[in-house]
Amino acid sequence: MYETLHRTNNILDLRYMILIDGKKAASELREELKKEVSDLKTKYNKVPGLTVILVGDMTPSQIYVRNKEKSANEVGLKSEVIKYPDSVEEKTVLEKIKELNQDETVSGILVQLPLPKHIDKQKVIETIDPSKDVDGFHPMNVGNLSSGYESSVPCTPLGCYLLIKKIEPNLSGKKAVVVGRSNLNGKPMTQLLLKENCTVTITHSRTKDLKAECLEADIIVAAVGIPELVKGDWVKKDTIVIDVGINKTEKGIVGDVAFDEVSKNARALTPVPGGVGPMTIACLLKNTIDCFKRSQN
Repeated sequence: MYETLHRTNNILDLRYMILIDGKKAASELREELKKEVSDLKTKYNKVPGLTVILVGDMTPSQIYVRNKEKSANEVGLKSEVIKYPDSVEEKTVLEKIKELNQDETVSGILVQLPLPKHIDKQKVIETIDPSKDVDGFHPMNVGNLSSGYESSVPCTPLGCYLLIKKIEPNLSGKKAVVVGRSNLNGKPMTQLLLKENCTVTITHSRTKDLKAECLEADIIVAAVGIPELVKGDWVKKDTIVIDVGINKTEKGIVGDVAFDEVSKNARALTPVPGGVGPMTIACLLKNTIDCFKRSQN
């Protein structure tokens, strides 16, 4: 719980906002997944396998991939990282993906983005077998999600969705505003909320009166990449606010939400860092296990 103090007409008003602890939620999810992997091993005498392809030596990508590998091993997945130099030919990467598509020990394939300019990102994504696409980026999975069919869901929106459901299990009839229209976050987030019978408005940095839209919301998901865009007076009392943004500023890392301001009104709010981020990798593990289970049917 996060304590906030308000003074109204010289009366001190003590309220409690729920600080959504993404680290704790991710840890709990990993424990659930660890048990599930153990049960799958007992049932099938094998475990799900995740293979990550890393091209180049960008430090953020290396750290992220290392964290993925560590988390995968913690829950009992078979984990492999294939590394290529920046200079690798596109053809080599595509051939490796095709090889992994045929490998029955590989349940999930992830190609770490960004890629060098000479490699066509979309071609890489479309080469991955949709049934092994743990990022949920393949056009077939995108289409299945928007059509309400079973699919892999991009990890960050899935993590946001699970955090929202922890706060409010019944989302039916809620008004949700998604700030951001990216293929990675905004659009899949919209589909997940629609599936829960929310009334969803998708907005972005060029929406004419973004403040007015946000003030109507019971749920706000900010994923637009503008530091502290969502202000305190944009949020009505008791709104659930999920901050996907990670922005480097002079005062350090901040989200797309002005945390201190919004905390005075919100019912629940994710911090940055420590909110959505930890759930992303945990949901990658979940997607890998789900891909494995579908392959056994």
